[in-house]
Amino acid sequence: MNDRNLILFPILALLTTGLSLWAQELIATAQGAIIPCLSIIMFMMGLTLKKSDIIRLLVEPRPVIVGVALQFLLMPLIALELSSLLRLSPQLTAGMILVGSCAGGTASNVMCYLARGDVALSVCMTITSTTLGVLITPALIGFYLSDTVEVDRISMLISMVQLVLFPVVAGALIGKLAGEKQKIIEKYLAPLSMVLILIIISIVVAINAGMLLQVGPLTVIAVILHNILGIGIGFAVSRLFGFNLRQSQTIAIEVGMQNSGLGVALAIQHFSASAALPGAMFSIWHNLSGSFFASRWARKRDTIEEAIKDAL
Repeated sequence: MNDRNLILFPILALLTTGLSLWAQELIATAQGAIIPCLSIIMFMMGLTLKKSDIIRLLVEPRPVIVGVALQFLLMPLIALELSSLLRLSPQLTAGMILVGSCAGGTASNVMCYLARGDVALSVCMTITSTTLGVLITPALIGFYLSDTVEVDRISMLISMVQLVLFPVVAGALIGKLAGEKQKIIEKYLAPLSMVLILIIISIVVAINAGMLLQVGPLTVIAVILHNILGIGIGFAVSRLFGFNLRQSQTIAIEVGMQNSGLGVALAIQHFSASAALPGAMFSIWHNLSGSFFASRWARKRDTIEEAIKDAL
């Protein structure tokens, strides 16, 4: 992975969107590939889980706790308020809250890596939020949406276990059994994750192509504001807690970039194709904004102390 990918990824996301709109009928036939692609991404996340990540979580838990708390408390609330302010339909509101209630995705780990952030913290946050999300995500969706749409919490909990917990645990076990060979595999995980994310984007855009052209600017504005507010507030709160610049940037990326692929999968399984639309748009937008922040932060030194350390 190099800096060229920072430019290529958002460009490919835009090209993928255009291709999906052009060949929507053909690509939409691959709808069944969304959940397997997501499961593979979760499996690869499990492969990155190391003993040192667990030790880091236990020795220095405060950044992880603050970041995960912001993720689950802030993002669904912002989604609800934006949906109410912009008067989105119940299905679009459900889609916004679905994305806001999901844990951080592997795209955030990729962007953190490209931004030269605190990758260990990013992985710890993603794994922690993903594990907790098996219980918290259905609870949040039920809490925020039970008055507007029917929510089958038990069915959603089962989906979370199947889509998230099983693949992550399987990946962790395979990674441990692989031993030193795991290091050979790891260098291919980030680009493969990117490819799978692009596949998910293309299929979801194709499925919702007609609605994408009709939805109007309000949903686009809601998705953009949701992402930018998450990144901005995540960074500001992290700095208030006294975390260094690299940690704050990492937490900001993690808070602002949700697992929209999971949100899309849950929307399709439990709501409707229209409820998957915010997740689809979020998949496109947060990769664009994430690439922007990653490229910007990658070119800066974190602190004066680190600059001095580099010079020694």
